[in-house]
Amino acid sequence: MHELLSLPPWIKVAIGAVLVTLVALVAEAQTGNAFVTRLEDRARVAIAAEGGKGIVADFHTSVGWPTRHPTLSGGDDLNDDVRGRVARAVAAIPGVGGVHWMTSRARAAQATKPADTGPYHCERDVETLLAVRVILFAEGSARIEKASDVLLDEVTAALEPCKGSIIAIAGHSDAVGDAAVNLKLSRERAAAVRDALVTRGLPFDTIRVEGYGSARPVDGLDPADPANRRIEFSVISIAPQVPTPVDTPDAG
Repeated sequence: MHELLSLPPWIKVAIGAVLVTLVALVAEAQTGNAFVTRLEDRARVAIAAEGGKGIVADFHTSVGWPTRHPTLSGGDDLNDDVRGRVARAVAAIPGVGGVHWMTSRARAAQATKPADTGPYHCERDVETLLAVRVILFAEGSARIEKASDVLLDEVTAALEPCKGSIIAIAGHSDAVGDAAVNLKLSRERAAAVRDALVTRGLPFDTIRVEGYGSARPVDGLDPADPANRRIEFSVISIAPQVPTPVDTPDAG
């Protein structure tokens, strides 16, 4: 204790700041877990009420962080109507963000338990980042909000191991409004994300962009649900390729 008292004031301040940060992080984790536990309890009730036997709502990311955006899985023998009602019921719970079904690719990855190395690991890392946060755009615009700069930095870092692979960025919208406008905006937003990643060091000629508008809603969600407005990443080739006029983005 005497040694601590004799330290210079600036060191004491630094130690105090670290301790405060650690306490805040522990409190945040505990609060987040408690909040997610309440959401899980309510989701189980909502799923049972809609006849969703076998369906589970997981409020954690692939690395175990609590999230308001649950992944639904199970109930494969149920019809689409029941699965749709379950997804809407869970999404309607106060505090729940976007709901999505576990993809076939995620189920296959879970079943085979691949090692967390190799070119596809970056795709899973990006999915984990976007499970708890979203890239924000100005209303009705492809301009990325300044608040998303940190997230884009993290997405770039997650994609670094995929340099040399072909990365696809897909923009999606909900079904509200004019379909042609939504289609155009979804592609412009995907292109804006590509450009943001290129300015951060990723190679332009290995990134493909596409906009699907409202044509590919999240499984189990109403096409008009705002959760369908999203940006998705995937690795479509793990071998470096020489771009041609056909597969180069924006090629005439």
